[in-house]
Amino acid sequence: MIAIRQALPGEIESIREQRIKSYEEHAKKIPAEHWEALKSAVSSNADEQEGVELIVAVEEEEVIGSVALFPARSDAYKGLVDMLDYPEIRMLAVTPQARNKGAAKALINECIRRTKESGHSYIGLHTADFMEAAVHLYERLGFVRLPQFDFEPAGDGIIVKAYRLAVDKCK
Repeated sequence: MIAIRQALPGEIESIREQRIKSYEEHAKKIPAEHWEALKSAVSSNADEQEGVELIVAVEEEEVIGSVALFPARSDAYKGLVDMLDYPEIRMLAVTPQARNKGAAKALINECIRRTKESGHSYIGLHTADFMEAAVHLYERLGFVRLPQFDFEPAGDGIIVKAYRLAVDKCK
């Protein structure tokens, strides 16, 4: 059984390390500079910005996944994209050994629930095509593309694509 809860202060460093391990599978798909930028982003302290909710998936008392929910109008991408009028999912990660158990979907659903409770109509996220499983999951959950909020962080042709979901359409 997977439980979803707020991360505890003592878990933050191990969550960041877990993110790197979760994203490492993409290193061979992208240029080295892009991997270094991605690794730096997922291990950064961006999740400590005011209003960011760090949420974890726990199974048998072990954190197996995490996500950062950035509040609306926050600088989630350090100036790379406009501040958006809705919360943004960032740094979703599930350990490789815990995949296909529903942790990612449970974390996203928790973000959607919290977004609805906060009174926002939409929730957004950014991802790239090399993260095929994530793109497939987001699209299956109903997220739609918003190309006007795409950006190219490393100048290497890899586009980080914007998606948004109307939370009022979610159960």
